[in-house]
Amino acid sequence: MKGLRFLLSRAAQGLIVMFGVSALVFFALFLTGDPAVLMMAPDSTAAEIDAFREAMGFDDPIIVQYGRFLADALQGDLGSSLRYSRPAMDLLAERLGATALLALSALLWSSLLGFLLGAIAAVRKNSPIDFAIRVISLLGQAVPVFWLALMLIILFSLNLRWLPSSGYGSLGHLVMPSLALGAYYLSAITRLVRSSLIETLGENYVRTARAKGLTEWRIVVRHALRNAMIPVVTLQGMYLASLMGGALVTEIIFAWPGIGRLAVEAIQNRDFPVVQAVVLFAALVFVVANFLVDVAYTWLNPRIRL
Repeated sequence: MKGLRFLLSRAAQGLIVMFGVSALVFFALFLTGDPAVLMMAPDSTAAEIDAFREAMGFDDPIIVQYGRFLADALQGDLGSSLRYSRPAMDLLAERLGATALLALSALLWSSLLGFLLGAIAAVRKNSPIDFAIRVISLLGQAVPVFWLALMLIILFSLNLRWLPSSGYGSLGHLVMPSLALGAYYLSAITRLVRSSLIETLGENYVRTARAKGLTEWRIVVRHALRNAMIPVVTLQGMYLASLMGGALVTEIIFAWPGIGRLAVEAIQNRDFPVVQAVVLFAALVFVVANFLVDVAYTWLNPRIRL
């Protein structure tokens, strides 16, 4: 019962966050002036702007406009793209698959390798192996994504000609964007797993397991890793939410047709309904990811429910 109340409270907090984001997304449109003028082409006549303003309902009181926006959003209607004359949600849905593929692949390989390297570094604390892993992790977080992406293109596309430099549609197209995007997360996960495991391996129940004669790796896998997972799960949830909201730099460099690239194109074309749809979707992903992290907490450590 306590666990259910815990999750319901988190769900209610998520709804409040989404309501706040919807208000920010809507009212931000009016901060820089008349939205009809902003959305129309610079060479539009006054009559065309007035007709567009009336068609979009911008003549109504702003609170009425927000109420209409909120009611439509709850039904999945976030307006139509000014450039493509199509529902913004349809454009978002078309790009979602590409972004999800890139995000999940980058997070999968970086998580698996990060857990392995972090566990090795924790078990071999202060050894040459630990030092090497920490240096690699530091470099991984220091190297900018755009620089790494360009170096991968130069090496694997221009010099070795093993992989296509950009595009979408095959496994070869996925390799370099996934590597460029996951490198930073690999470093972060490795360092966090290492520090969490070192702290957990110093607990009394771990000393008891050692006294029973269990091997170090059995202690790590069966006893320490689950308790060390809590900060790592938080990190992964935030990373996944961030990636699902669109990896802007990576998608642009590799011409990956994802949500991040859609957002950049919409901003460049002043396609505000699409921008609003992308921002609301990104916020929703963060809220859902936080909720799933809370669910994982209650499984990893039931005391958190209290």
